[in-house]
Amino acid sequence: MPLIRIPFKGGFNKQITQSEAANQWTDGDFVRFRYGEPEKIGGWQQAVSTTLPGVARATHIWTDRDGTEYIAIGTSKGLFLFYGGGIYDISPLETAITGLTFTSTNGSATVTVNKTSHNLSAGEFVVFSSVTMPGSGTGFTAANFTDNPFQIITAATNSFTITMPSSESGSGMTAAGSGTVQSYFPVGSATQTLGFGWGTGTWNGSTAWGSATAASATSLEPANWSLDNYGTILIATIKNGGTFEWNPTDGVTTRATAVTTNPTASVMTIVSDTDRHLVHLGTETTIGNINTQDKMFIRFSDQEDRTDYVPVSTNTAGSFQLDSGSKIVSGARGKDYIFIVTDTSAYIMQFVGPPFTFSIRQVGSNCGAMSQHSLVHVDGIMYWMGKSGGFYAYDGGSVKKLTCSVEDFVFTTQTSDDLGFNFGQSEQVFAGYNTLFTEINWFYCKDGSSQIDRCVTLNYREGLWTTSSLARTAYSDKYVLDNPYATEYNTSGLPSVSINGITNEFGASTLYKHETGDNQLDVLGNKTAINAFIESGDFEMPLEGSAGEFFVKIRRFIPDFGKLNGNAQITINLKDFPSETEASSPLGPFTVTSSTKKVDTRARGRLASLKIENTSTDESWRFGAFRADVQPDGRR
Repeated sequence: MPLIRIPFKGGFNKQITQSEAANQWTDGDFVRFRYGEPEKIGGWQQAVSTTLPGVARATHIWTDRDGTEYIAIGTSKGLFLFYGGGIYDISPLETAITGLTFTSTNGSATVTVNKTSHNLSAGEFVVFSSVTMPGSGTGFTAANFTDNPFQIITAATNSFTITMPSSESGSGMTAAGSGTVQSYFPVGSATQTLGFGWGTGTWNGSTAWGSATAASATSLEPANWSLDNYGTILIATIKNGGTFEWNPTDGVTTRATAVTTNPTASVMTIVSDTDRHLVHLGTETTIGNINTQDKMFIRFSDQEDRTDYVPVSTNTAGSFQLDSGSKIVSGARGKDYIFIVTDTSAYIMQFVGPPFTFSIRQVGSNCGAMSQHSLVHVDGIMYWMGKSGGFYAYDGGSVKKLTCSVEDFVFTTQTSDDLGFNFGQSEQVFAGYNTLFTEINWFYCKDGSSQIDRCVTLNYREGLWTTSSLARTAYSDKYVLDNPYATEYNTSGLPSVSINGITNEFGASTLYKHETGDNQLDVLGNKTAINAFIESGDFEMPLEGSAGEFFVKIRRFIPDFGKLNGNAQITINLKDFPSETEASSPLGPFTVTSSTKKVDTRARGRLASLKIENTSTDESWRFGAFRADVQPDGRR
């Protein structure tokens, strides 16, 4: 028989059964499509040895006037900076607490810090200053307290304990010395949680006035940040909290500080483009009063002045109240507008100049966003994951729901193969785009998971969808850098950032440089394989009208790889009926190298499918076409 070419369409189709998906790809991991052909994705390398406390929720890349590059990383425990190959802690600090004294015991590294009604909690990070030691009784110095932050180990009403870098060498202190302490601004929980108690829901939101609201009725949002730059200055806003800035001219050892006269509670902030207003979304109607936060209220500063929010005839400060939805969920900067999505609707906020400064118009309904970071702007189009599932796009005309060939797999558990989506952790969804390969990645928690462990990807140029187990909690495109950067969270990881007594209570986040090589690399260059694979739907004997009547006999196939480094494995899986479990042909799987010209097989079955994979380091591939000697082999 002559060789037959069996074509496969690009992308995954998980909306139909394996036997329906003839000539289509149905499953895979760590693969992408370019020009309709599948290939293993690029590798990643740990960017810095230091790991950060908590789960990273946002990253932002920008440069100063000298072209120096910075990556800001906001985690559930603080704000950090990647610069010059190192990590710097620029977390903002709360109001100082004075009048401390210290108690220590000879031979112990535990120090009790005494302060009546300090209101600090175990697990908080704190910074000491203005420390003095008594003239005798201790081997500790003031610098032992002020060199690095501390994690509070235990806390009581009038005292808390810390762990020193070394043990007390003196006889010990008893409520001696003095000092000042400041805690890190609280960011929030690593996960989305359910709340209890009066006031967690709507007024009188239960069967009896004043009784506790049911946990199922109230969702407490996880820690989050919005990060942007106002010129060279970093603007960092804690979700539903304050706004802070960090100026590169102040140096990397200087912490971010509160932006004077800004609201103290906002869902997020965005710097408008050419007109340079600092825009607060879901913010306070009375600046400085967190009890007036209205999550549908927008406030913007005067042009070129990020501190002036009082509207007068001589400035362009102002505010808006949105009316469709219950809260602003997300926003992103477009070419000449800001795109805002509530839990139900989409709006355009566009600079028009005096006297109105901005115009706002609704452009979509029933299209609410899943999370703060589920929205991205790419090549003039806004893309986002919808609050109830599905994906949407706005191209300047109207909001459209995208056709998605993996939608059921991502959002439901209709079949045993569908992993589903944990809507209880929907606020964790993070969308990042990769212009190197025209991809948008939405990272999410699958059904039953409390942290991000899955990814769904759209090749927006080719309209192709894939899924994978790549787990990244924040992601930034290459921007001014040569590669994308992303973060991975280890729930039990011990952070290595310089904080005395730090534990693994909050887990640790690692920063990776992506699209580099073929492997996973740690900071020392040690390699771990990225085991990528792709699998097709079932194909039948390609004879007109056969419809599975004939058994297929595959005698040999010719490998066709556009790129093949190292080895690839090809498996021909067979079964006689759609409901059966597929199994490899007797001689498979087949190891293929760049010098393999043909592979002899002994494959026979009514339905056959193809699997391509790699299992070792330094292996990568791009698959072309499947050409095989296929012939009918009787009926049964």
